[in-house]
Amino acid sequence: MADDIDVPDARRAWTALPPWLEAKAGETLAQRERWPHAWLIDGPRGIGKRALALEFARALLCESPRPGFRACGACPGCAWVAAGQHPDLRRVEPVEFDDEGNATPVDLIKIDAIRRLGEWSQITSHRQGAKVAVIVPAERMNAAAANALLKTLEEPPPGTFLLLVAHQSGRLPATVVSRCRRLPVPLPAREEALRWLAGQGVSAPETLLAQAGGAPLAALERSDPALQAERAEWLEALARPPALAPVALAARIDLGGRDDRRERLAAALDWLIAWTADLARVGAGGRPQLNPDHEEALRTIAGQVARISLFRYYRQLLGQRALLSHPLQPRLVAEALLADYRALFT
Repeated sequence: MADDIDVPDARRAWTALPPWLEAKAGETLAQRERWPHAWLIDGPRGIGKRALALEFARALLCESPRPGFRACGACPGCAWVAAGQHPDLRRVEPVEFDDEGNATPVDLIKIDAIRRLGEWSQITSHRQGAKVAVIVPAERMNAAAANALLKTLEEPPPGTFLLLVAHQSGRLPATVVSRCRRLPVPLPAREEALRWLAGQGVSAPETLLAQAGGAPLAALERSDPALQAERAEWLEALARPPALAPVALAARIDLGGRDDRRERLAAALDWLIAWTADLARVGAGGRPQLNPDHEEALRTIAGQVARISLFRYYRQLLGQRALLSHPLQPRLVAEALLADYRALFT
């Protein structure tokens, strides 16, 4: 999503740094002389971590850096990074390219991509300067790929920097994490995020930011009117458990094209997870954090479900989301989950 989009293109141009990360970039680059050879840039999805990694790469590859080691934006190195064509910048993402350069997202970063990265790291720099590799999302490396990366992490060629971007660093092997210096990236301040969203022309930024858990770039992606209309259909159905028709609601997964069904299931799972979490919050006497626009409906039904059953269902949803990269029948998965949701209230 957004900065951490699941349809990455390793050849696309550099992405401008969001304003809430300017201070983080400046503080980190000011310590450039004490940098490790590998960073683990860690934080929630949708806050600009990829853009931050690329800002670091641009600074490392800049041929006329400004004070504080910030990129000048005008030298040949900066121009090539901006165009996505710098020979000393390698981006490794879960995407494959056909002969015409068209990108297709894949589930995992596999060992071949990491082996090619290792071979690339041994080649002399084209510009007689640094070499930078950005791996994002790093937790999408399969086990073989992560093991293959260890050799480069343990014996990095001089002047080579590895920037690993992770949304869920807990899914990375401890052997990889221990060989990187962690750079945590928190959510921006709420008011700053709201100002930025308003500047992007987003309506109802408060509601969208809540849906995205405070992540502005993820909120911007959720501003698509069609996506919001679909969310409304699902939440209105979830608000009336006895009348919920699992087969009919799950059939909406098939309304898009065949290739869109897994993405539509992912969105539905996110709505179910957020709804269930808010039900638990309201049931415990709190207020909904992710669906504040449906607070009244949540309060109406929160007392009708046992807390332990709701917790088990929430764990079930998380487990199902972890299986999205595996072969599945999206509509049938949604049907089963909706039937289990309705059963919570009987």
